[in-house]
Amino acid sequence: MEQSPEIREITIEDVVAQAEAEKESIEETQNVIFKPNPGPQTAFLAAGEREVLYGGAAGGGKSYAMLADPLRYMAHPQFSGLLLRHTTEELRELIWKSQEMYPKIYPGIKWSERKMQWVTPQGGRLWFSYLDRDEDVLRYQGLAFSWVGFDELTQWATPFAWNYMRSRLRSTAPDLPIYMRATTNPGGPGHAWVKKMFIDPSKPGKSFWATDIESGEVLTYPKGHTKERQPLFKRRFIPAMLTDNPYLAEQGDYETMLLSLPEHQRKQLLEGNWDVAEGAAFPEFNRKVHVVESFEIPRNWVKFRSCDYGYGSFSAVLWFAVTPNEQLIVYRELYVSKVLAKDLARMILEIEQSDGNIKYGVLDSSCWHKRGDTGPSLAEQMILEGCRWKPSDRSAGSRISGKNELHRRLQVDEDTEEPRLLIMDNCTNLIAQLPILPLDKNNPEDIDTKVNFDHLYDALRYGIMSRPRFSIWDYDPANQRPSHQQVACKTFGY
Repeated sequence: MEQSPEIREITIEDVVAQAEAEKESIEETQNVIFKPNPGPQTAFLAAGEREVLYGGAAGGGKSYAMLADPLRYMAHPQFSGLLLRHTTEELRELIWKSQEMYPKIYPGIKWSERKMQWVTPQGGRLWFSYLDRDEDVLRYQGLAFSWVGFDELTQWATPFAWNYMRSRLRSTAPDLPIYMRATTNPGGPGHAWVKKMFIDPSKPGKSFWATDIESGEVLTYPKGHTKERQPLFKRRFIPAMLTDNPYLAEQGDYETMLLSLPEHQRKQLLEGNWDVAEGAAFPEFNRKVHVVESFEIPRNWVKFRSCDYGYGSFSAVLWFAVTPNEQLIVYRELYVSKVLAKDLARMILEIEQSDGNIKYGVLDSSCWHKRGDTGPSLAEQMILEGCRWKPSDRSAGSRISGKNELHRRLQVDEDTEEPRLLIMDNCTNLIAQLPILPLDKNNPEDIDTKVNFDHLYDALRYGIMSRPRFSIWDYDPANQRPSHQQVACKTFGY
């Protein structure tokens, strides 16, 4: 005999409780003015680093994230914020969006059209302004802000405005931190310096100590300071993709528009690729393909190095390993300036002490030139220190041949499905510079030699052209054909 289900008496209290729950659920849904998308947008709004860049692909919700970030602090009576765009026309769109959001979030907040400023009932202020020319920073001289935001940072051609506004950061309240925030897409007049400052020093999403964008050295407190030699502050780059914004991604229309763009713009705005530049010499370079995590090179792999020496500019040294499947791996770099040839030789020997046998080194052949003096050449000075070299090939057509060989090695082999050249992720300068090397407008078969960051490229070219034959076995000196390269040291054959 089946048992009838138990009938529970519903009381008036149950009805009231259910109604209250439904009311709270409806109010919670209807009263949400802004809710960050899970992932990068949430990470940006929760970031604690002093300077943070948010962006990458178009449509990632950058503008709303920028407007929402200062809301964390605007209830503080001493909060003073500044949100910048490059021009007043670009600024107007941000103001319209803020006028949609802020009055709903802060009842009683007031907007002043004359001052271009929001003021909360608690006294917090957020100023909207523009900064078109470098001289415009004088408008903010003598002012102090606890929060500064730059929307579309790559619209500023130089880092001057960003660096100057850092000097305006100040807070006397212990519970009010100071922050600089920026959003942008790749491309634009300031692409190169923004990339150097936020993209190149570390992996996306990972916090790192702020570095000097020219030398790459960590910024530290000066000598005599109580925190002498300690790092100043941290930076972070938080990438965003169109797929991180479900409102645009699900519609599909915006993605369709981005797919129709020219290749370099599509890679920048749809893929958020910072390694793409218009007129780049090596557009096939791809970090996901050509960059690998650092690992210890087996001692039985053939290793060699190459160098492009410079005192007034930079000296660039690269170390290579040849894998059993005939790949070349750049596993270390040295990039220094104002270093004498003898000192560079000592640095190199110290660095490679644990590498085992370095089979040979290739040095810019111009280092053997006497340059009008009677003493040893730069190359000979280094060889006397025990750092041995042979001269690079600088014959007619060698630059173009080297560029073509690099193109070939960057291609993915059809059989192995891997490129013939890999770069370890600790070679940060080479990885940063290679994809943005420009072509020579007068000679598209070569790169533009007027740029001041082609030294690592030259070292790379010397290295890959020194091994026209692939093998983990060295040549047999007894059976090797005579080389027509200049011999610097007959004793060692260099």
